[in-house]
Amino acid sequence: MEKNILPKGFLSAGLSAGIKPDESLDMALIMSENTAVAAGVFTTNQVYAAPVKLCKEHLNNNQAKAIIVNSGIANACTGQEGYNSANEMTKETAMHLECDHTNILVCSTGKIGPQLPMNKIKNGISDLSKMLSNSNLDITSKAIMTTDTYPKVVVKTITLDNTKITISGIAKGAGMIEPNMATMLSFIMTDANVNSEDLKICLKEAVDKSFNRITVDGDQSTNDTVLMLANGLSNTPELNPSTNEWKDFTNAVNQICFDLAMMIVHDGEGADRFITLNVCGALNDKEADIAARSVANSLLNKTAWAGSYPDWGRIMDAIGYSSAKIVPEKVSIFYGDVQAVENGCQYNVDHQVMVDAVSEKELMITVNLELGNGKATIYTCNCTERYVRINY
Repeated sequence: MEKNILPKGFLSAGLSAGIKPDESLDMALIMSENTAVAAGVFTTNQVYAAPVKLCKEHLNNNQAKAIIVNSGIANACTGQEGYNSANEMTKETAMHLECDHTNILVCSTGKIGPQLPMNKIKNGISDLSKMLSNSNLDITSKAIMTTDTYPKVVVKTITLDNTKITISGIAKGAGMIEPNMATMLSFIMTDANVNSEDLKICLKEAVDKSFNRITVDGDQSTNDTVLMLANGLSNTPELNPSTNEWKDFTNAVNQICFDLAMMIVHDGEGADRFITLNVCGALNDKEADIAARSVANSLLNKTAWAGSYPDWGRIMDAIGYSSAKIVPEKVSIFYGDVQAVENGCQYNVDHQVMVDAVSEKELMITVNLELGNGKATIYTCNCTERYVRINY
């Protein structure tokens, strides 16, 4: 297992600026010693936060020196004042780091609606700039949390051109999770040498295979952001997508994003069951994805899983009202290795066997539509009373 370290040339810090009422950690700063190549993927929600808008604008130059983050307040639905506040965060950070403010990316997460307490934010930025260290990754990951119960950090090292390359990722997210992407932030840093266009492709592919494969509650956030910075300070040659080294690099990035995404689902608000939902036999992959998401986001199914109740009829119902093509008489459903449905009807299996299968903390459900070769997997969780208590 890799130590939670930052790649060469990256520093970070986290602190409590007093944004959250409980005075827990609520601000973080990640900085590259040089200006790094940068890429981002963002929420597709039509209602998106001021930091999302500003990040997109600043990424037009495909580079960044730092990411400034606050948690506790989302700075969403805050109008021109909110946009000005996000811009002020970048300018304040740039002043302390002595760089152009367009090379600062900004993210916020938390409650929608309130304006940011800019005096606290400015003081926090000033303090963060003095606390930067290459050993602060753990505290940085805690500072971006909201309803998370634990920090999410994944670090991988690979060898390229006889030189060690480090890729470090952190994420937050536990509720309001539904692609594309989730109420989630994720920051990935590497000292690899990657050009901007290749970095964009690498990040998008990694996100599509990970963060866009998960759902906790079916709600999509206003602030979803995944940012990746590559500063090249490993001093290795620029990665070439036609080489095995590129494959090794992208595999590592894919795995980091996947591991972080799985942590988010495991930490779903109030959840205590992890569900891998496979749909196969669809007309095509898109149809399989539609059917899988319909089941994964069904509250009737989520509550059934919470009670270890093998109500396969709810799965049939969910695929039926999805827009995916199905023929009910062809559908088979499995809880793990236990078949529950054959040809759209109850399979001859003891009820207690199904109960035992659904009682597993990590459950795989497979739905075979028997119409084609399309397939998709969605990762989700159950929904318990704790979810309601957390969110009312």
